[in-house]
Amino acid sequence: MDIQMPEEKITAAKSIVERYLELSMVPDPEGAAAFVAEDFALIFTGGRRFASPAESAAFNAKRYKWVKKRFLRTDAALDAETGEVRVYNTGYLYGEWPDGTPFETNCYIDIFTLRDGKIVETQVWNDSAEILLAGHGLAEAPL
Repeated sequence: MDIQMPEEKITAAKSIVERYLELSMVPDPEGAAAFVAEDFALIFTGGRRFASPAESAAFNAKRYKWVKKRFLRTDAALDAETGEVRVYNTGYLYGEWPDGTPFETNCYIDIFTLRDGKIVETQVWNDSAEILLAGHGLAEAPL
């Protein structure tokens, strides 16, 4: 039985998400996996689905030479009906593309659903695809 007060539950969920993200950036997918539920689902921009932090780390290793997140905000809300907590972490990606070109203003938002103190779903949205399209002259409008 969960006896945490709503504010404690929200604070705990925000801490879990930030620690998960910190470990994911190392990258330490095994450490990050300690924060996810068995039925974890990670959905990237474009609908790519991953079942573990290791799978997303492998994907990122192909897309970026290296990448980190600069957190701007972490907000959360409790769903009183389900007891789940939604955590919203937003900021900028920074790092290098595979060719060594640096970047630092790639906007992102990650939306987490936590149940019983574990991350059950993450939705990852960022500007990487738009930036890559623009770099190849395929953007419909300037960024």
